[in-house]
Amino acid sequence: FMAATYGRLTGKAGVCLATLGPGATNLTTPAAYAALGAFPLVMITGQKPIKVSKQAQFQIVDVVSLFTPLCKMAKQIVNGERIPSLVREGFRRAQEERPGAVLLELPEDIAEEETSEPVVAPHPRQYAVAGDAALDEAAERILAADRPLLLVGAGANRRSACKALRKFVDDTQFPFFNTQMGKGVLDEASPLYLGTAALSSDDYVHCAIDRADLIVNIGHDVVEKPPFFMEPDGRTVIHINYKAAEVDQVYFPQLEVIGDIAGSVERLGNRLRGKHPSDPAAYAKVHEDIAAHIRQGSDDGRFPMVPQRIVADVRAVMGRDDIVALDNGIYKIWFARNYIAHEPNTILLDNALATMGAGLPSAMMAAMLSPERRVLAVCGDGGFMMNSQEVETAVRLGLNLVVLILNDSAYGMIRWKQEELGFPDYGLSFANPDFVTYAKSYGATGHRIESSEALVPTLNEGFESGGVHLVDLPVDYSENRKVLIDELKAMECPQ
Repeated sequence: FMAATYGRLTGKAGVCLATLGPGATNLTTPAAYAALGAFPLVMITGQKPIKVSKQAQFQIVDVVSLFTPLCKMAKQIVNGERIPSLVREGFRRAQEERPGAVLLELPEDIAEEETSEPVVAPHPRQYAVAGDAALDEAAERILAADRPLLLVGAGANRRSACKALRKFVDDTQFPFFNTQMGKGVLDEASPLYLGTAALSSDDYVHCAIDRADLIVNIGHDVVEKPPFFMEPDGRTVIHINYKAAEVDQVYFPQLEVIGDIAGSVERLGNRLRGKHPSDPAAYAKVHEDIAAHIRQGSDDGRFPMVPQRIVADVRAVMGRDDIVALDNGIYKIWFARNYIAHEPNTILLDNALATMGAGLPSAMMAAMLSPERRVLAVCGDGGFMMNSQEVETAVRLGLNLVVLILNDSAYGMIRWKQEELGFPDYGLSFANPDFVTYAKSYGATGHRIESSEALVPTLNEGFESGGVHLVDLPVDYSENRKVLIDELKAMECPQ
């Protein structure tokens, strides 16, 4: 997870090593995390000798076949002379669009071989920009639309597309919304921001989506949970991305603009500059309603704390460039909807594989790469315990990191889904360790929050004092049904 996050934040492949057998199979979830999230990752695993082996089938798993469906390339190295070219090709595959995972398996006897083959040096690569015909048609369709909207997805968080997109929005005054993994590409403090599609339908942002007659979709693909559902006779969608759209039952764009996102957006902006295809006033009421909805509950004094207050307090503590790394649970929906992101990759969440256990390692890598920033991991108690032993790694590396553990002694996301589907509450509660003592046992500092007023000063204390801090925060998820189900069912969109 750390190596994949390195790839996510830098665009350069992170590398991880594992032994054969169980060491290799433990990399399947991070491989899927990188594959679906489009994070460049190179995995190097061991294997028993392939020429002569005296251990029969002990610990032998067909690792290459296991990883082939998860990787852009999975190869066993069968000759030492092939190592330079395979390593070079592995990095190329991992890093080029769409990024993902690569596996190289190195058997013991091949590792012992000597080679005189030279290292194959990397070279810079430039992506082509979309052709004039596609850009001209996109501009014509945008100018002919009455209520166009801009959607920003995860792909726009890569390859420095942020600058071009911000200029595009400034020039065109395009109202925009984003997917969860597109947060921060455009400043969500903008009056043109209409929300994050944390749910696929029937949320406040869908009031804007439903009234749009055209959506310009920049950088989104179908691995991320759908931000909206396309209908056969519904609105027009223009797909702008590095690669062609993967057609799905709920996503089948009518026009595709394929090429480097930044270059394509810049050239499309040149065609629209001064023509202002969108009237911001058309969505002004929707923007006001969404902003008001985000503020609801932000000062709720109940304890255990409700998610709206937690998100608001975290936002108050974190600076514009500071980084929040989320694990996976019901709180991810609240952060996606309510946390205002100002810069790219300042809120790291996974809406593709959505695996538990990734939040703490992701935050650790962010802290290693950006020691000058505040880095906060937000984990449910279940997700935190899946990789909690890495607190020792964080302490040993001398990281400055605060880990906020949302404690409901349950798998909250699935508990909410059980309730939503009318099933009895079954099998999802568990007991936790004393997190304050647990932190101390690793050489970290533990804190237990006992009132809603204590969260902000405790987080600030952790950041100001440095080192690794675990903050045990009891959370009240009763708002899940009230807000995310009952209120949204009763919602009326402004006309």
